[in-house]
Amino acid sequence: MVSAAEQLAKNLNFSAFSKAEDLKRRIWFTLGALLVYRFGTWIPIPGINVAAFEALFNSQSQGILGMFNMFSGGAVERMAIFALNIMPYISASIIMQLMQSVNPTLEKLKKEGEQGRKQINQYTRYLTVLLAAFQAYGIAVGLEGSRSEAGAVVIDPGYFFRLTTVITLVGGTMFLMWLGEQITQRGIGNGISLIIFAGIVAGLPVAIPQLFGMAREGAISTSMLLALLALMLFVVAAIVFIERAQRRLLIQYPKRQVGNRQFQGDSSHLPLKLNSAGVIPPIFASSLLLLPVTAAQFSSAQGGGPEWLNTITAALGPGQPLYLLTFVSLIIFFAFFYTAVVFNPKDTADNLRKYGGFIPGIRPGDRTAEYIDYVLTRITVVGAIYLAAVCVLPEILRAKAAVPFYFGGTSLLIAVSVTMDTVAQVQSHLLAHQYEGLIKKAKLRGASSRGGRR
Repeated sequence: MVSAAEQLAKNLNFSAFSKAEDLKRRIWFTLGALLVYRFGTWIPIPGINVAAFEALFNSQSQGILGMFNMFSGGAVERMAIFALNIMPYISASIIMQLMQSVNPTLEKLKKEGEQGRKQINQYTRYLTVLLAAFQAYGIAVGLEGSRSEAGAVVIDPGYFFRLTTVITLVGGTMFLMWLGEQITQRGIGNGISLIIFAGIVAGLPVAIPQLFGMAREGAISTSMLLALLALMLFVVAAIVFIERAQRRLLIQYPKRQVGNRQFQGDSSHLPLKLNSAGVIPPIFASSLLLLPVTAAQFSSAQGGGPEWLNTITAALGPGQPLYLLTFVSLIIFFAFFYTAVVFNPKDTADNLRKYGGFIPGIRPGDRTAEYIDYVLTRITVVGAIYLAAVCVLPEILRAKAAVPFYFGGTSLLIAVSVTMDTVAQVQSHLLAHQYEGLIKKAKLRGASSRGGRR
């Protein structure tokens, strides 16, 4: 028998969408916010020689700055007010989540519910300002000493330029953080993820013709082009399959008696996603890799910089063995770490015992928590390997074939995952709207039948 929820899901169509006014308002708000973000990626910071910086960037676009530029939607290439993008906020979130595991005060705040979460978010914002200011000052100093064949990058170097650069870049990051929160609350989808998604997708209209142009000019062979396109389709299919994969634990509820009536025991499932961490591990790993190397790239542009710094910069370039090893290690670490943050087996076992549920063959309480943790660890191993493979294998081919960053595994993973999450939220809003419609119709029928009997 088809359940009511499944029947409603089958009936979702454009007519239901046209009647869901709240959903339409949310979608229009999200599109408007993303349009504001895209507009800001074209406004350069004050005091920059745009032509000189463009020439400087083109000489380093195949390095780590090219990846940073992809995440920022081209803002780095134009040294726009959103050049730092949302990365300082992501880095601050990483640090705060790590601190919650080792700091008793933050751990206590985390357990205080909504009020504690708000306080931790406030601390995260303060840390974002500090990290953004540090990065912005490093960028300002690096730009002052940078030159290209088009001349000096900074028109009038000095403390005033540094101050305006720090204020502009920090303000841009804080505005994007606020914009992401507004999208999450008043729009549709996760605001921070959508901002990163918009930056990646915005480069596709340029990257696709560029890829075919490389094949036409002989930079890559036709067979290589077809292999890359086939790999992209395979990666997208793998992402969709794994992101929907679940390990379901059978939960049994005993018979219960209410008054004189006895209710039969019921059963349900505890779904454990194969990739509980989602796109967070690649984003966190990319953010940490971008932090030190960005400063090193600008330092090297000043005239070489220290030899050890140049060695590290070259070793951490995309496609290099040290970069790939570090990237894989960080992805695996954050896959386990973030899974432990978002899913607590102990709390789940306590909730099951509170409502009388149990896993067949497993004693309630600590044994249930240990079993859930055991299963979760095993599937997280598979999820971490999947994330590492999806993000690194295309990176190796991309480095060999020198195709744009937009066709790497990380960008595809973020784009596909964010799209799936957003579509799922749209469907849930439509489903809720149809439920509301059914409830209203039932109330009207009940009122009319009572009126007829009178």
